[in-house]
Amino acid sequence: MLSVDSTVPGGAPRGFDGFRHGWEGRFGDAFRLPTLSPGTIGDWRVRGRFTRVRDVAAMEVHCASATHSADRPGGDEDQVRMYVVRTGAWRLGGPRGRGERTVPAGQFLLRHVGRQYAFEAAPHTSAQFLVLPSAALVPLLGNRGVTGSADSAEMRLLTAHTNMVHATVADLGPAGLRAAHSTLIELAKAVALRQFDDVEPQLAPALTQAAKDLADSHLTDPELSPVLLARQLNVSVRTLQRAFATTGESVTAHIRHRRLEEARLALTAPYGRLSVSELAAHWQFADSSHFIRAFKKRYGLTPAAYARSTPR
Repeated sequence: MLSVDSTVPGGAPRGFDGFRHGWEGRFGDAFRLPTLSPGTIGDWRVRGRFTRVRDVAAMEVHCASATHSADRPGGDEDQVRMYVVRTGAWRLGGPRGRGERTVPAGQFLLRHVGRQYAFEAAPHTSAQFLVLPSAALVPLLGNRGVTGSADSAEMRLLTAHTNMVHATVADLGPAGLRAAHSTLIELAKAVALRQFDDVEPQLAPALTQAAKDLADSHLTDPELSPVLLARQLNVSVRTLQRAFATTGESVTAHIRHRRLEEARLALTAPYGRLSVSELAAHWQFADSSHFIRAFKKRYGLTPAAYARSTPR
């Protein structure tokens, strides 16, 4: 994985030249760096991480400065690219100046690319990209582009798996790299088809991580449950439970443990600590007694005793 951060003083003393050197050393000719405008090169303030898994490249970019391609980048390519925009917007050119597309925040675009086209992004745009082999996806895409919400069930799984690949690729052996690669391809296919094979064993880690990410954003929601998570991830509850079984923890247990952990952190806050009854209500425990029993079982102390043991 290549990491870069030129947004902080001293983060990238050689600016764009340092980034280009790292890129070429990591990717070689397999994934060419786009031809960028002189203004972009001269004001290069970008942080991100870039990972290669065989013939797939995964990129996560946060642009503090404006980013523009050269007016006529040129160059033939035969790739499928996915653009997932989190903040800002990414504008993409088309053949002979036609077919321009803008991917706004919260959306994705999956399309086949036959050559380099112009693109631009405003300052403070954050986006993720996948470069995928055309042979695996063009039969599904043809000449169409697939767009949709970055929070769709299929995109949640693909994002979760991509983040896991970024975090673990340096430690993966040949078998792990093959599994990571094939899962990236299968999940990209799922995005193209707007459905996935939820009995595919290789998808279990991505499904589990996506469910955990989703649960973290709903911990204070009284409706949070395996049913809610399964519905939002477009799988059956049984499929979700099977995926969690590989971790040795049930879905319900994970939710309870995360709520207890957040309550524990709240007890150590330097100021504005909530009472035990307030914590129980906030983190959706049935009552204070239930919260106290669960907390003591998990951490060996009651919440009050834990709070007293932590200096303000």
